[in-house]
Order: sequence, then structure tokens, then C-alpha cells
Amino acid sequence: MNKNRYLHFPCILAAALTLISAGAGSTQAQQYPTRPIRFIAPYVPGGGVDFVSRVMATKLSETIGQQVIVENRPGGGTNIGSELAARAAPDGYTVLVGGLPNVVNTFLFKKLPYDLLRDFAPVTHTTTAPNILAVHPSLPARSAKELIALAKARKGELTFASAGIGSSNHLSGELFRVMAGVDIVHVPYKGGGAAVTDLIAGQITMYFGTTPSTLPHVRSGRLRGLGVTTLQRARIAPDLPSLHEAALPGFDNAAWHALFVPAATPPAVVNKLAGEVVKVLRLPEIVERMGAQGVDVIAGSPSELAAYVKQEFTRYEKLVKAAGIKVE
Repeated sequence: MNKNRYLHFPCILAAALTLISAGAGSTQAQQYPTRPIRFIAPYVPGGGVDFVSRVMATKLSETIGQQVIVENRPGGGTNIGSELAARAAPDGYTVLVGGLPNVVNTFLFKKLPYDLLRDFAPVTHTTTAPNILAVHPSLPARSAKELIALAKARKGELTFASAGIGSSNHLSGELFRVMAGVDIVHVPYKGGGAAVTDLIAGQITMYFGTTPSTLPHVRSGRLRGLGVTTLQRARIAPDLPSLHEAALPGFDNAAWHALFVPAATPPAVVNKLAGEVVKVLRLPEIVERMGAQGVDVIAGSPSELAAYVKQEFTRYEKLVKAAGIKVE
């Protein structure tokens, strides 16, 4: 008997199993989805992420013929909802609506219950949006330069709100503090709605708010907008200068949103989901609805999102260290 036949058997078996697995994954992707999909938004309802999640979910439900449910799971600086998504079955039916906090939390928490790079597979970079630097109208500062001068004159007295530690508006405030060289005090809230309410009431000095939550109050005069946090002006608010052009060259910080699934999800399912979401995001009605709230559609591929996330890791590791940000 030829013993070499048995020496080669493990290799042949492995190759066969690989082909079977690939075939099963392809079949699963062709059938997917066959039941409702759950979008986990690790934020309170009513904010920018919730808006993006629900616009996508509503339209996706129509196009794929299955209900897409948005489940708000706030808490722990987005860690509660993110961990829930990371531990879900890797079948494409539980999707995390993630973003900047998932990157920043890597450097803020000593024992993070998940690893964004290890425990998740990127699906698509969905959208991005600038934050708006807004102050109470009673504050004697009508520009970013005047605000910086005021902060330097009143060291440690001015406050900036955020929707929570590690949120995009928190990071915008920390970047402002570092680049302007000012001593301002961070006041974290459990969501952007409460932060805006206290800013309108004059309880805090400034807020780098999302466009959906902040711009309507700027337009009504209840708040004064001083600039946007991206390098370019926002199309929805062209009258507001970028902080880059107004006072702090190079200032750039945006809220971004992306979809992730558990890491072991079959690539064919990931690609099928990404394709369906991208088709929805590129519909003119969706682009227009997002744009009306100051949100820009990205609709990238899984590989593009992976590259972007790695870039953000490098960038925010430096900012967290420079700003000395710590979780209390």
C-alpha cells in the first residue's frame, strides 16, 4: 500500500473543507437576509447617530424585504452596545452602528470589553458630519479668535459640553483646548440633547455639537455659531467659517459613522450587506435627507473602512496622549 497517499490525505481534506465552507458561505450570502436585521446604536435616541441609523434602517427595510430594527443600547461611552454587538452570532443579523468613540475608547479604557480590530469586521463607512462650535448668545465672543482670547483671560472658567467621554464633540473640544492652548473645563453629558438644553439655558459656555442637534438653534438665534470643525465649510452652513480658516490652521475633527459585524461573519455575507447598504446610501432621496441635516454620505467598501479605521487609530492615540484625556 502506498503510504504517501495517507501523508497527503490531511491536505486534501483541508482543501475539501475549505471549498465546502466557501460554497456554504456563498449560498448563505445568496439567501441573506431571511429574517430581520438588528442595528445596534450604542447611543441615546435623538442624536446624530440615531438619525443616521434610522434613515438607513427604514430605507434598507424596503429594499431588502426584511425589517431592519434600530436598537438603542447607550451606556459606558458606547461600550455596552458595542460589546453586545461583538458577542452576537456572526451571521450578519446583528450590526453595530459604530464610529469615532469605538476608536478612542481603545486608548481611554484599560480593560475594554472588546477590540474593534480583532472582534469586528468592517462593512461600510456610511457617513460623516462636522461639529459646530456654538456658544450662548450672551457670551462676549463673536468669533473663534475672540473665544480663544476670552478663554485665556478667564483661565479655567469656561466650560465645554459633550455627549460623553470619547464622543466626537468631546474630541473636538479637546483638540480645541490643545491647539488653542486654553484651559477650559469638560462637562460630559449622557447625550447631545441634554448638552444642547443646558447650553441654551446658559449653564455651560460652549458645545461642539452635531449639525442635527445644534444647527437649528443657531439658525433660530438661541445659540451663536462660531465655526465648524472640518477643514472645509459645511455645505449646509456656508456662512460659518471652519475653525481651520478662522483661528486654528489644521483643525480637523468630524463625527463619522460606520457599520461593523462580528469578526467571524462570512465575507460573502459582509459583502452582500455592504452592497445593499451602499445602494441605499447613494439613493438621491437619502443623500438629500442626510444633507439636509449636515450629514455627508461616504458609502465606502469594507476595505476602505478598514484602512480609514487604522488611520483614525494612529491619529487619536496621539490626541488622547497630548490632551491627557482620562476616564474618571
